[in-house]
Amino acid sequence: MELLTVEISLEGKVALVTGCGPNIGSGIALALARYGAKVAVNDVSKESIDACIARIERNGGEAMAAPGDVTDEASVQGYIGSVLERWGRIDILVNNAALLGGRGVLDETAEAFQRAVLVSAMGNFLNTKHAGRAMAQRGIKGSIVCISSSNGWNGSAGVCAYAFHKGGVNNFVRAAAMDLAPYGIRVNSFTPTAPNPDNPELLAQWQREGRTPFGLRPGASGGLGAPEGTDEWRKPARFEGPRNPMVPMGTTGTPTDIGHAVAWLCSDYARLITGTDLVVDGGARAKNFAYTPAAPDQLAGPLPLIVLDETPTA
Repeated sequence: MELLTVEISLEGKVALVTGCGPNIGSGIALALARYGAKVAVNDVSKESIDACIARIERNGGEAMAAPGDVTDEASVQGYIGSVLERWGRIDILVNNAALLGGRGVLDETAEAFQRAVLVSAMGNFLNTKHAGRAMAQRGIKGSIVCISSSNGWNGSAGVCAYAFHKGGVNNFVRAAAMDLAPYGIRVNSFTPTAPNPDNPELLAQWQREGRTPFGLRPGASGGLGAPEGTDEWRKPARFEGPRNPMVPMGTTGTPTDIGHAVAWLCSDYARLITGTDLVVDGGARAKNFAYTPAAPDQLAGPLPLIVLDETPTA
């Protein structure tokens, strides 16, 4: 009996990735391209788009810019239209656009909270609506992936708006999956947690700026709920950066790990997976709150990372 070899291929497919910033968005876009898809990259930042396209192209992929504000319906229709005009179809949509960070409930401003929720809510809705319509009209049984977060399932201090809108993403996915199932279009969420950046340009930039490998500026943790944290009544910050010792497998992974999993979720092998959440977090969400993982020197760790970006890191 001949054994089957699973080889993920997105050849012939067209993908749109919103929020192509240099960490998770760029990693997913690169992975989809490396697996054979043509990738349209969206952001409000021309710098982020240009860097993402350059990264895809230097690794042998094909990409195009899809600039625009995900909260504006005319803008979304415009860049989706430009993708259809160039490549004639959209098979994959990855809703990644979001505002990271923020403040805790004691300090967040109404304006910042509203903007963060708006970007996530309208970005997921409008792109799913118009990319979904483009798929349905053409009889394309596509895949839509909305990027969630461990903050959408569990609580963290200092990111109340982020936690609020990521929680909303999770149920939006289930509702949209029901709406689009009759068309053969799948809708799922993907949950990472604090991945270790592996984009060479981003790491080099943070090193020049004196940031930690997690992107934190010196002294940025401050007091709980605010970067300043100078009030006498403030409780100390809970997060100083490295989370790996609390992860059962010893690492939260990288955007490349995320990219591999999203590519598989968008492939034909995942044809019946819809309305669910795929978690890649080294076991962080699975562990009981009272469980303390083994010390780093006692962990076997995961298999070696299958690298997608061949750029030297030095």
